[in-house]
Amino acid sequence: MAKLSIAVLGAGMGGLAMAALLARAGAAVTVYEQAPAFARVGAGIQMGPNAVRILRHLGLESTIRATAFQPAYWRNRSWDSGEILNELTLGTAAEARHGAPYLLLHRADLHAALLSCVPDSALRLGKEVTAVTQDDSGVRLRFADGEIAEADILIASDGLSSLVRRSVFGADRPRYTGRVAYRAVFPAARLDGLMLDDYTKWWGEDRHIVIYYLNPRRDELYFTTSVPDPQWTSESWSAAGDMDELRTAFDGFHPHVEEVLAACPSTHKWAIADRDPMPEWSRGRIILMGDACHPMTPYMAQGAAQAMEDAMIMGRALQACDFADVPAAWGRYQATRHERASRIQLISHGNRWMRERTDSDWLYQYDACTAPLAQAG
Repeated sequence: MAKLSIAVLGAGMGGLAMAALLARAGAAVTVYEQAPAFARVGAGIQMGPNAVRILRHLGLESTIRATAFQPAYWRNRSWDSGEILNELTLGTAAEARHGAPYLLLHRADLHAALLSCVPDSALRLGKEVTAVTQDDSGVRLRFADGEIAEADILIASDGLSSLVRRSVFGADRPRYTGRVAYRAVFPAARLDGLMLDDYTKWWGEDRHIVIYYLNPRRDELYFTTSVPDPQWTSESWSAAGDMDELRTAFDGFHPHVEEVLAACPSTHKWAIADRDPMPEWSRGRIILMGDACHPMTPYMAQGAAQAMEDAMIMGRALQACDFADVPAAWGRYQATRHERASRIQLISHGNRWMRERTDSDWLYQYDACTAPLAQAG
């Protein structure tokens, strides 16, 4: 194991979880991230019980709980009347049922917690990859600054528009859904005392908005939307949205929605894209994980969670073979993960999750830390 060098491309939630698990196992791992620094991007994130179990395994549960909000329920309401279409009980009751809580928090707080588990010496920032090649001797990554790095294996966690996916499996493009997501984080004090549900998804005829608190103090609020906009195809999280345009898109929605949007000072906007399930995730010494192989729309709030599940299963598969038989580990990882990830990918694309009474036990009770590793077919 000490002789096997592992490169992880991408320092998102999945890549950091992967690196943290490998470092704990004593593997020689290096994470390459194109961003020159990490910023506190204004976005919320949901960690279902299936994801919190992985954070617990990494020793991060108490850290996350200190900054996260644990909602008592998830309400799904009609866009205009506010009628409750479906309510999922969360809080302590769901924690007892699933063995782990459902938590809402700022994305940067989760990222910082995962980053704390990765040795500083294992992280390389400002490394934009431009080419990836492999042969019998290893994998080579060429970066925009001219540096070339070598590793025995490459784990690609480089997102929806993965360069590694294109290099290894051929050029293709994500499928834009004709919809955009606006998102914003802002102080709840701007609502001038208006008290909201813990967590609500407001369902319109062709659009929705999700609103929730981000910390135990309830002093920070987050929302994200899905709105038709066939012309917008930017995937950048830093692209500014137009607040007047957003408010117009939700004109006539319940007063709570309109008041939230009226109080919000600014927003960001990005295109929602996805892909169909991918039949094969690895070639030779290179394997994909997370959005690089099973990107999904955000409608089940499982993108980061599924990347973290990938990391846990892949780490366990590598350890099961003592980091010696990499093809066997790749096979067990895909055999274990493919059906579940593809199922979530397809359900999320349909955007019906929780609109009506929904069986969620199969999703939230899954434990990637203990689930049996399947044998490769």
